[in-house]
Amino acid sequence: MSSKKSAAARANAKARRKSLRLHGTIARDLGVLIVSGRYKPGDILNGEIDASDRLQVSRTAYREAVRILAAKGLVESRPKVGTRVSPQARWHMLDPDVLSWIFEFEPDDTLLSNLFELRKIVEPEAAALAALRRTDEELQAMETALQGMATHTLASEAGRLADQDFHSAMLRASGNAFIVSLTSGVGAAVSWTTIYKQRQNPLRRDPIPDHQKVYEAVKAADPKAAHAAMLNLVELAQLDTTNSRKPVKAKVANAARS
Repeated sequence: MSSKKSAAARANAKARRKSLRLHGTIARDLGVLIVSGRYKPGDILNGEIDASDRLQVSRTAYREAVRILAAKGLVESRPKVGTRVSPQARWHMLDPDVLSWIFEFEPDDTLLSNLFELRKIVEPEAAALAALRRTDEELQAMETALQGMATHTLASEAGRLADQDFHSAMLRASGNAFIVSLTSGVGAAVSWTTIYKQRQNPLRRDPIPDHQKVYEAVKAADPKAAHAAMLNLVELAQLDTTNSRKPVKAKVANAARS
């Protein structure tokens, strides 16, 4: 009897995992359509029955996918109205999933500029605080992350994870709970912009020395130098991103002329 129960439990667990993957995939597909502008704010998504039939999924899976989107601020469901796409102002823009969906395609210039504006507001101030408040453990975490970046390079997933670890350690070292709460969002922004910059060609410039300067300033307990080094790092990252877009725009312009 116990073996039958165990087998049933395993089957149920497998079904739950499959369901989780399914509604996660549906949420991603709908999320990409929303953030890319295919579905615009105010648009009503297909009803649960129609959508589940069209996608050939259960109504439960579709309902769970919509709940994921609602939790991220992308949609709002109301009785007798349906599921409506929310205005961009309500989107949780720093949610790692939302950022990944935005970078599925070409984010517009304004959105990229906004993202780097946020980083320039948050990260240099966090670096200045880190220079005053960092612990030995946080400093060690930054150093380990730098070593990982140098070993693996930012062209690899391991190198990008080390890059995220560096920024995360620096934010934690600020000692400000509200800044620390931005860690997952800033980390996702760092990762996705790094991937985005390399989608056409390898990085033209090695950004590791910029990170090294931030680390050295934090280690030296010099808040002014840490602020300047982090601001320079983010500004150069923005320039790299802007330059990486130029060949794409040129191709579009050439295609239009031909």
